Amino acid sequence: MLDHRQGDLGQRRVVVTGLGAITPLGCSVDQYWSGLLAGTSAIDRITRFDPSRFAVQIAAQVNDFNVEDYAEYIDRKEARRIDWFIQLSIAAAAQAIKQAGLKIDESNADMIGALIGSGIGGLVTIEQSMHTLIEKGPMRVSPFTGPYMIPNMAAGMIAITFGAKGPNFSIASACATGNNAIGEAFEIIRRGDADAMITGGVESQITEFGLAAFHRTTAMSTSHNDDPKHASRPFDAKRDGFIFGEGCGVLIFEELEFAKKRGANIICEVASYAANDDAYHISAPAEGGAGAAKAIRRALQKGNLRPEDVDYINAHGTSTLLNDAAETTAIKTVFGERAYNIPISSTKSMIGHLLGAAGAVEAIATVKTVETGWIHPTINYEYPDPACDLDYVPNKARQKDVRVAMSNSFGFGGHNAIVIFKKYEA
Repeated sequence: MLDHRQGDLGQRRVVVTGLGAITPLGCSVDQYWSGLLAGTSAIDRITRFDPSRFAVQIAAQVNDFNVEDYAEYIDRKEARRIDWFIQLSIAAAAQAIKQAGLKIDESNADMIGALIGSGIGGLVTIEQSMHTLIEKGPMRVSPFTGPYMIPNMAAGMIAITFGAKGPNFSIASACATGNNAIGEAFEIIRRGDADAMITGGVESQITEFGLAAFHRTTAMSTSHNDDPKHASRPFDAKRDGFIFGEGCGVLIFEELEFAKKRGANIICEVASYAANDDAYHISAPAEGGAGAAKAIRRALQKGNLRPEDVDYINAHGTSTLLNDAAETTAIKTVFGERAYNIPISSTKSMIGHLLGAAGAVEAIATVKTVETGWIHPTINYEYPDPACDLDYVPNKARQKDVRVAMSNSFGFGGHNAIVIFKKYEA
């Protein structure tokens, strides 16, 4: 008799068994989720440096993370060396592994991997080291700069910390990174290269250089420095750009029989994943959201799902003029008239845009919706836009039985990534 690693690998089912989150709304999944349901904005004036000379002076910072809470995994000496994005990754992974009850040892380590995406990587380390280079010279740059600035080190350090010896790498696809990372982790398990994956996305880009660079793209909001709580307003007619957020989201994916054999608590099932590219522009979406629509259709097809099966969409919803309109059009293209009956919400309305971590923390919100039957709102939706005329769950959470939920992510470079979750049924 074939074991669960053999046979028809295309039929291997993948389930979610653990979640971990470090976000601007709190440093646990419970804090994050309760903040989303309450419609709480985490956006405020930047305190990490003096932002007064910048056109954008607000962001959604992670303010209450204490690395000493994770001293079991990161000792004081190491905490002084490793970039913040790595610290956040290890912490979120520790939460997710704990919830999953996943014990990694020599009996299973080779079949447990880590795939953590980051759009930028160790920007804090890069910026600090550049200052050192300019002010003190090359010999004063830390020898740890190279290892701790590269994006793959979040996944690498998770493997080292927890002993996961399976597939291990990083993905960078701008704002689609988180979804690409968890989607590829899903495929790794489906094809039999791992039985479990520690997967997600992380970003810590709220630095002077990061703010200056992205503001110059003209995609960030500059009109709410004195009213930060209302700055991120996806799908609203008065939206004028995105706001930085930071943090990390980690999920534990497991092959179904592997999870069942060890008695894991199954939160939901991963139903499908699809990705493509617009091949159109470095930052603007293809006209009419054409690429996004193709990715959504492909995700439905791969998951053997019909448009009428989808009960909820967690939107990319950046609060930019072009993206929100294109995403709305893409949804209408795929779902037709039914698009008007699907609740849609944007997590970014409360925590800003986490770039490479966005898809991961939004996937966690999507999983929580499937698990709890609650849909978080899109806050700051006050002025309807004729180009964005769907049900964005404005300003107040809603209760609904959600059996199938889709999470959208789109990134600079034309990247489109769609992940679908569904209720687990034996």
